[in-house]
Amino acid sequence: MKKLCLLSGKILPVIFLFLSGRANAQSADSAKIVVSGYVDAYYAFYTDSVGDGNYQKFPSVSPRSNSFGLNTAMLTAQYDGVKARGVVSLQYGDIARCAWSPTFNAILEAHAGIRLCKNNKLWLDAGFFRTHFGTEGLLPKENFCSSVSVNTYFEPYYEAGARLQYTPCDKFTLFVYGLNGYNMYEDNNHKKSIGVLATYALGDKGNIGYSNYIGDDSPTGDTVTHLRIHNNLFWNYAFGKLKLQIGGDLCYQEHSDIATGMKAAIMMSGVCSVKYPMCKYAWIYARGEMFDDRQGLMSGVIVDTKGMLTGLRMFGGTLGVECKPIDNAYIRLEARDLAFDEEQQIFYWNKAARSSRMEVLCNIGISF
Repeated sequence: MKKLCLLSGKILPVIFLFLSGRANAQSADSAKIVVSGYVDAYYAFYTDSVGDGNYQKFPSVSPRSNSFGLNTAMLTAQYDGVKARGVVSLQYGDIARCAWSPTFNAILEAHAGIRLCKNNKLWLDAGFFRTHFGTEGLLPKENFCSSVSVNTYFEPYYEAGARLQYTPCDKFTLFVYGLNGYNMYEDNNHKKSIGVLATYALGDKGNIGYSNYIGDDSPTGDTVTHLRIHNNLFWNYAFGKLKLQIGGDLCYQEHSDIATGMKAAIMMSGVCSVKYPMCKYAWIYARGEMFDDRQGLMSGVIVDTKGMLTGLRMFGGTLGVECKPIDNAYIRLEARDLAFDEEQQIFYWNKAARSSRMEVLCNIGISF
């Protein structure tokens, strides 16, 4: 993988520059090639003591404590034509190492698409996709906060398969996916899964949407099925200067309870974020989150201080400020508190086990 990343860093920028130079030659097809990039660097501090250089629990964005680090360095080439389209996006950094596929962690997404009808209403794409699922994105530039909620951490980040995109009007878009599995590029059991993403634009104020995942990712040879039905609803809206984002998940999986392994388990979670401008170049933002996975469906099973097997249950709060000197750059400072049930002491600091953790993140990013 190190050789692959080194090779990518030397050759792919040349390829992208070559493609950019050919963009004008595509005018007969009204096609264009756009090359873009994104960099996010950070300093983070966590009260959980996991040792120098180690990733924190729930590692995704800014995952190392008392350390300067690089969340991501991305390079993307996107081709948009009348009859065909495609995207190749490569990444390097802590997000790629700790949150992405271990076998394809340099690939953020790579897929090709063909138009199926003349009016551009129906497209077929196939390859490696970023997830279609969830309220928040993973990259800091996509969210109000730099960190992601615990709920988002346990959602899928990436997927492999094919999708149909249907856009009957400017306001409504429907995606239907056929996938290898939940948060996986490579198939693990030869069973295929399906997913849906539907969004409806609420004028220029925001949008509302629904996404789901339906599939059984039980390993080959497992005699018990584990059909999963994961649902997500989200709403983004602007009330004047105040921006609001609300979303929630409900996940059902058969044969997954802790006591017997034969009953269904349910996970519920929710997130609410707000953002408000203090002046032309500065914003303040806040987020509340909850996560209830008492059967350990998504978070796994632990032994609490009472000796009971349980899944994780928590509430969290985040408060931060963002400065944007230009539209495509930011610097953020945020603090976050995660509080789990008192019996779920999964953190350790000041020589004692704890059920809560404080985080302080400082991020600086630019996209181009």
